[in-house]
Amino acid sequence: MPTEPPVILLLSGSLRAASSNESALRTAESVAASAGVRTIRYAGLADLPHFNPDDDHDPLPGPVVELRTAIAEAAAVLICAPEYAGTLPGSFKNLLDWTVGGTEICDKPVAWVNVAPAGRGGGAEATLRTVLSYTGAAIVEPACVRIPLSQGTAGPDGVVADEDVRSGLRRVLERLAEAA
Repeated sequence: MPTEPPVILLLSGSLRAASSNESALRTAESVAASAGVRTIRYAGLADLPHFNPDDDHDPLPGPVVELRTAIAEAAAVLICAPEYAGTLPGSFKNLLDWTVGGTEICDKPVAWVNVAPAGRGGGAEATLRTVLSYTGAAIVEPACVRIPLSQGTAGPDGVVADEDVRSGLRRVLERLAEAA
């Protein structure tokens, strides 16, 4: 009996619909089948309430339940987040803050793709590493890579056609699947 391919949850740290981070994740979706995985792109970043520890108890706000359920049901998580003012954008840090109080991401294989040009994005990576370590996520080092994308690289559908980018993202998905 064939087994279902592992599901990798795609988390974008950008609220911009046409961001390079979104393009990287849309491209990851387009190569998922050839990597032997299924992907689900989380789209609730803008709906999450501001994190308040006083609200981190049952019943949780609906958008937080959706986030934690998506993480719990995934075999692994792939993050693609921009750097803003030397760190993660506040909205994405807020998402990560909502994961600290739950156990869904603990021991879950997690990686990130940095699409910033050389010399940029290091602050976001450092913050990701710090926060994910607090949550107990299992960072898959070989899947944490830099695949620079410039604005306008993606087609009108938001997917990148460049085969080097596509094969790099395919390898990331494969490495996450191996760790799942």
